[in-house]
Amino acid sequence: MIKYQGTVSILLRVNGESREVQVRPADTLLQILRNHLGLTGAKAGCENGDCGACTVLLDGRPVKSCMILAVEAEGTEITTIEGISNTVVQRAFLDEAGYQCGFCTPGFIVNSFALLQAHPDPDKETIRMWLESNLCRCTGYEGIENAVRAAVETLRSPDPKE
Repeated sequence: MIKYQGTVSILLRVNGESREVQVRPADTLLQILRNHLGLTGAKAGCENGDCGACTVLLDGRPVKSCMILAVEAEGTEITTIEGISNTVVQRAFLDEAGYQCGFCTPGFIVNSFALLQAHPDPDKETIRMWLESNLCRCTGYEGIENAVRAAVETLRSPDPKE
């Protein structure tokens, strides 16, 4: 087990790029992404793992970055909303108005992107189950579900532009 004290330099691989950062042992991945790397797409909502506004991918799996220590993320591939821009999922959220105030939207897009990587042709129940890990305080769930279904339909087409 590695023992960390004071600050330590770690190497994080974020959106395909290696980034060296100085962290304290108690720094969350969310804090480092936002405050040290300038990646502000992941939002600090509840900061206790309930809302999903801070969702990022860790080795392709959605995680709440407020619940992961930055030192735990060393040696993994981190993908933020900035790393999945201009994808079918993001475009579907825009086209289907899968947002209201927009605060939760990055977390929903990242989670939906992971859903479609794991289940390219999800049924309605699978979509709903995956979306349960994120909260929309504006209650924009219908638009969010419609956006995911639209992304699925686009990916089913003969020439998806993902």
